[in-house]
Amino acid sequence: MASTTAIRPIVILLVEDNPGDVDLAREALDTGKLHNTLKVARDGVEAMDFLRKKGKFSEAPRPDLIILDLNLPKKDGRQVLAEIKDDESLKRIPVVILTSSRAEEDVIKTYNLHANCYITKPMEMQQFLQVVRSIEEFWLSIVVLPDTENT
Repeated sequence: MASTTAIRPIVILLVEDNPGDVDLAREALDTGKLHNTLKVARDGVEAMDFLRKKGKFSEAPRPDLIILDLNLPKKDGRQVLAEIKDDESLKRIPVVILTSSRAEEDVIKTYNLHANCYITKPMEMQQFLQVVRSIEEFWLSIVVLPDTENT
């Protein structure tokens, strides 16, 4: 719900194995207009443990938005997306695919798995920063998000 932004920071789960992309995303979100908390999962297994509050993630907050890479170790992003959208307690969390893949089959497959949008990572650093800021602006300022804490 839009009112949650005034009550608590927006929680973003970034599922990304590239440390450079994690740093750039953090930089872009730190300079954004909204108060957010960025959590990072470095592979697909860690992402699902975070979302299901398993092990060291037992106290993990429920994210308001997931930014998901497709090409991940241990469990790829397509599998993670399928598990999220197949889980009654997780499926309402918006998932933004942010990946280097330009393959049409990836675009089609992820939309068939109910991704909320698909963005190809720009190769240039400034463009990457702008894309992450645009994700924040659109998904956290314009879109009304469900209250994932109570779903």
